[in-house]
Amino acid sequence: MMAHGSDRPRSMLTRRRAAAGRAFITPNLLAVLVFLLFPLAFSLYLSFQHWDMFGDPEFLGTANYRRLFAEDPLFYIALRNTVIFTIATLIPTVVISLAVAAALNAKLKGIGIFRGIMFMPLVASTAAMTIVWGFMFNTEGGLFNTVLGWFGIDPVRWLIDPVWAMVSLCLVSIWKSVPFAAAVLLAAMQGVPGDLYEAARIDGAGGPQRFRSITLPLIRPALGFVFVISIINSFQAFDQAYVLTGGHGGPETGTYIFGIMLFQNAFAFNDLGYACALAWVVFAILLLLTYLQLRLGRTGTEEA
Repeated sequence: MMAHGSDRPRSMLTRRRAAAGRAFITPNLLAVLVFLLFPLAFSLYLSFQHWDMFGDPEFLGTANYRRLFAEDPLFYIALRNTVIFTIATLIPTVVISLAVAAALNAKLKGIGIFRGIMFMPLVASTAAMTIVWGFMFNTEGGLFNTVLGWFGIDPVRWLIDPVWAMVSLCLVSIWKSVPFAAAVLLAAMQGVPGDLYEAARIDGAGGPQRFRSITLPLIRPALGFVFVISIINSFQAFDQAYVLTGGHGGPETGTYIFGIMLFQNAFAFNDLGYACALAWVVFAILLLLTYLQLRLGRTGTEEA
């Protein structure tokens, strides 16, 4: 009887705790429903409609998707440019971030100042800093061409030639992406036990060998996260492309990426249904790439 009586207050306390937990969680769930799930569902609904944001939506079925894949050559231009942009920013971002994180992880005099400088892009406005980059890319009087002139090199048409326009966009995006990626990798490196480095040092392993044999395997989950986030950011890039080369996709569509295509169809051509169809196609591509990356990362971890 006493045991039964002691269970009743405990069950009442459990129910009260569960009720308090639901009370705390409910506002967050409502926020997710209103600001995330509803817009996602509404955009999926609009992807099967034609809507100019003023009249009533007109149901088209899968016409927007058929038009995207079979009738719109700009989709494949945007796909090609986005893939090139992603690869050209992903690899340098990961390599530079690894080097920066390793440097920041070192216990050197004055490293705090270096850390502050490296993380400045995280707090700077992307649009404002892209304008500054645009001035530096000017063909006449720009900082980069001025420096090249000191070595007798002819001016580069950074924002005029389509190839160099893409290079310029990649440079700005790498500058923007490195601090966050370096912060993630730095946190992972600081979690590596120091005893492993000390044991490897006693065994005669040099710095590069310790980094390759100890650091890289132990920060592999963080490295995979950086890969995924960098790919997602590249596919969603818009502000730096719009400010640097304009909303028309740059010279000869040299920087016409998915972000610019979405903006044009939604707000320049007032075809929100078509823009939503494009957004869901981009989402499907990102979902597939993320799944493959996570699958490869899990396979590599199991083999290790």
